[in-house]
Amino acid sequence: MPAGRNKSGFTIKKLILGEMAVNCYLVFDEKSREAIIIDPGDEAEFIEKVINDLELTPTLIVVTHGHMDHVMAVFELKLAYKIPFYMNRKDDFLLQRLPQTAKHFGKVEAFPVSIDKNLSDGDVLKIGGSPFFVIETPGHTPGSITLASKKAKIAFVGDLIFEGGDIGRTDFSYSSKEKLASSLGKIAKLPPDTKIFPGHGANFRLSRFGT
Repeated sequence: MPAGRNKSGFTIKKLILGEMAVNCYLVFDEKSREAIIIDPGDEAEFIEKVINDLELTPTLIVVTHGHMDHVMAVFELKLAYKIPFYMNRKDDFLLQRLPQTAKHFGKVEAFPVSIDKNLSDGDVLKIGGSPFFVIETPGHTPGSITLASKKAKIAFVGDLIFEGGDIGRTDFSYSSKEKLASSLGKIAKLPPDTKIFPGHGANFRLSRFGT
């Protein structure tokens, strides 16, 4: 669970969670200890323990898309910390399916959760003094987003791209190869030394993706 300090004054703590090994990120300000939680896919109690150990104050939950392995802990964390949950509403249908999906694939109980704010192109979230911009990057799902800081040269991309050149699945009925290709074009406009934090697997530089 490596933690990396950023020159902009915040730290990124990666937690690898659940059977699908999803990357959950705690991004927090060094001084205030305020944090946002990105893609809390499972193991809410463990996430809470890490938050307590680091003496953080969560202020917001953000997910990159609505697939089960990225949202399973949202309900519990939202209740535990009384904080809002942000996501693109185009993936709300996946949230509504969550109880059935979790029972079918994970043999576990899950609760649907309401989105408190829709995230769309150009929205800005701040971590300390650092702005992170929302980029809509559909294709894997209709509501997939990327959260990027051009200043810090960091991007949380969900299941859009992965180390080694792999890209997100587009074989779902609601996926689109064409939209995913367009989304990759958006990401290619970021600085080549941008550090990519994907939904699964290791971090990597955008230049290594070959865009």
